[in-house]
Amino acid sequence: MKYALFPGCASKGATPELYTSTMKVVGRLGIDIVELEAFNCCGAGVITEADPDLALTLNARTLATAERMGIQNVMTICGTCQGVLGGANKILQEDEPRRERINRALKETTGLEYQGTVEVKHLQWILIKDFGLDALAKFVTHPLSDVSIAAFYGCYILRPSRATGFDDWENPTSLEKLIRTVGAHPVYYDGRTKCCGFPVLLEKDQIALSMVGKNVSEAKESGGDAMVTPCPLCHMSLDIYQERAEDKLQREQGPEKTLGMPILHLPQLLGLAMGFSPKELGMKRHLVSTAPLIEKIQ
Repeated sequence: MKYALFPGCASKGATPELYTSTMKVVGRLGIDIVELEAFNCCGAGVITEADPDLALTLNARTLATAERMGIQNVMTICGTCQGVLGGANKILQEDEPRRERINRALKETTGLEYQGTVEVKHLQWILIKDFGLDALAKFVTHPLSDVSIAAFYGCYILRPSRATGFDDWENPTSLEKLIRTVGAHPVYYDGRTKCCGFPVLLEKDQIALSMVGKNVSEAKESGGDAMVTPCPLCHMSLDIYQERAEDKLQREQGPEKTLGMPILHLPQLLGLAMGFSPKELGMKRHLVSTAPLIEKIQ
């Protein structure tokens, strides 16, 4: 099965280690991908709120590009892209009058039209449903049996469930299945399906920092050595803002409240178990040190 890779904005900008580690893991697994020749930002839900038809037109361009390449499956590596692009695809596939209206604008500006034949799948889903956990296990050469990993799903890869239809949005299990496949121990905590705080950072930064602090604190107190997420926006929120979240926690709850939790992209977790070095997976780019985790697995 061939996939058109939709890398999204973050993996080409703020989190290039996600793109690098994805390419290494997908290449080692032999998954057939072709990077999209042209794509644009999915809008991350922000454009959808301001102008739904503009958001649909932008995402229709990406889908139509894959369709013109003759590829029926788009691979995303960002939970937010999956939710937004997948949600737009669902609307365009099911609402023909709306698709025709969007296509008129799309054709006028790009010459493209979308016929609704493409499916959008996150790498996380592809590994479980298309590639298979048993097949993935054969590539695990360095089982991560000495560490406990806390899954952090984020919002968009689970919601709205009518657009995703892959995992139980209230009690998902897919990330934990992947954690077990690489030999690590999954950690369960309340925050694993909650918002990371990224969408409210610019408007209400103190609320966002509280959300980061609560999620990371819960994961740590539940025994996690690291957290793993399929969304680079969640990664940025939990990694980049963790130091400020810790400062806020200590002001409110005392200096003994510390975080220091490494945050991994999903392909980095898989890559470690497949024998790639932390350097090859770009783990030195993180703001929160991954050294304690690396020491534990080596």
